[in-house]
Amino acid sequence: MRAYHDTEWGVPLHDDRALFEFICLEGAQAGLSWSTVLNKRENYRRAFADFDIAHCARLTDRRIESLLGDPGIIRNRMKVTSVRDNARAALEVIGEHGSLDIYLWSFVDGRTIRNTRRGNGDVPATTPISDRMSKALAKRGFRFVGSTICYAFMQATGMVDDHLVSCFRHAAKPRRARKA
Repeated sequence: MRAYHDTEWGVPLHDDRALFEFICLEGAQAGLSWSTVLNKRENYRRAFADFDIAHCARLTDRRIESLLGDPGIIRNRMKVTSVRDNARAALEVIGEHGSLDIYLWSFVDGRTIRNTRRGNGDVPATTPISDRMSKALAKRGFRFVGSTICYAFMQATGMVDDHLVSCFRHAAKPRRARKA
């Protein structure tokens, strides 16, 4: 968890495949801890062809049934099926907006929102922006995209900088966008 925090969490991410991966993984986390999902991330990458969006959109019911037997991932039928549904919705977004990156970052006007949180109790579970993102994604057919999941996604992908002001990562200097 420390390595993830120190090197990934909150770094602006502008890669469609990686953004799609985080949407799916944040959805898989619903009701679980992030460490559970993070510990299974490599298994998810293997199971879902490194989150290749077009590949995931073509998952068959038969392949989904097979994945439900994979102990390396969270074997919840709705969560596994949501990867295919989210991929199909992502392809529509890409067709309409040119990229998933452009669409998702439009919710924050293309710039990281830098907060000044002093303690973990200051960090909200949702915001009006995550509420809007959640509703917009759900309307487009994305699944497991409630407002709390969307806010966690925004934090993970650097749309929001919620590192505490006491953290060495807190807006100390502009960070490079990461490509996964």
